[in-house]
Amino acid sequence: MGNLLYWAVVFLVVALIAGFLGFGGVAGVAVDGARILFWLALILLVVSVVLGLIRRA
Repeated sequence: MGNLLYWAVVFLVVALIAGFLGFGGVAGVAVDGARILFWLALILLVVSVVLGLIRRA
């Protein structure tokens, strides 16, 4: 999951730089990629926590 968050931050930085330089299309795609990776990491975290709690009980 750490890799997903790392890549989400990388995409976010690319989006910020592209937006600053005026490449709106690239910035939009990078933001979408960052958003998808962030939510995927969050969903996997929740699933992992729930399964860990179920396994404990």
